[in-house]
Amino acid sequence: MENRNLLHYFFITLKGMAMGIAELVPGVSGGTIAFVAGIYEELISSINKVNLKTFGLWRKEGIRSFWKEMNGSFLIALILGMGISIFSFSKIISWLFENQPIPLWSFFFGLVLASVVFVAKAIEKWTIATILLLALGAILAYYITTLPPSQNSDSLPFLFISGAVAICAMILPGISGSFILILLGSYKTVLDAVDERDFKILITVGLGMIFGLLSFAKLLKWMFDHYKSITLATLTGFILGSLNKIWPWKNVLETKTIGKKTIIIDENISPMAFEGNNQLMFAIIAMIIGFSLIFILERVATKK
Repeated sequence: MENRNLLHYFFITLKGMAMGIAELVPGVSGGTIAFVAGIYEELISSINKVNLKTFGLWRKEGIRSFWKEMNGSFLIALILGMGISIFSFSKIISWLFENQPIPLWSFFFGLVLASVVFVAKAIEKWTIATILLLALGAILAYYITTLPPSQNSDSLPFLFISGAVAICAMILPGISGSFILILLGSYKTVLDAVDERDFKILITVGLGMIFGLLSFAKLLKWMFDHYKSITLATLTGFILGSLNKIWPWKNVLETKTIGKKTIIIDENISPMAFEGNNQLMFAIIAMIIGFSLIFILERVATKK
């Protein structure tokens, strides 16, 4: 990995913070921000270095070689940033959801829409295969966003699988990991386990997440190394399909309480059909800010 100074790691921490904020929003993935911020492939490569061979370097050549091989400083800076965001901004995001949902969703809609353009721009070779996979990714992500939340499940094998699938969603641009847990019906179980310090469930989900992260990162790295264009096309499709989840104007059909979280089942509507103040002007401004922010991030990420 490239040589970096303290300032570089400060900016990586800021990118981690942006990823953390994205993960707080249902339907927005931190993986999308990682891609736009120019650290996605390095993140996947670094996760792949967390294996027995790398840990063997600690014993053979010492902690310095092990840390360098694992790109430890990069991972720590990123995790630190995500942690800062999750603990610092969760209340602010929750307040905005309750009090200013349309401008907030509009901001993220513009941000994710720009991400579609950004990721598609990185596809070097357009073929029938890339177009088909982009469409397939979009259809699949769209379908996932329309699924209703499942009933709660506390089966340990199922929770292991839930953890593995949710962590894959977190690093995959498009859908957030918490949204997948809600769909699978594991969200309340995991939330209750955190509150009640049920380590049997927490360890099971944690092991599933480690298994999913290491396995999926390996597959993604292989895909980037061998089939970069079709991988990017599929990821573009995932991001495009996820826009359905974050459309700002919705008509609420039903609400469900899962643990401490209220899940709203709704349908997208035109801003003109929205009952009450549609805040159209504020929404358009928020979309433009979100859209512009992606290209500002891109410029910062590509500056040497």
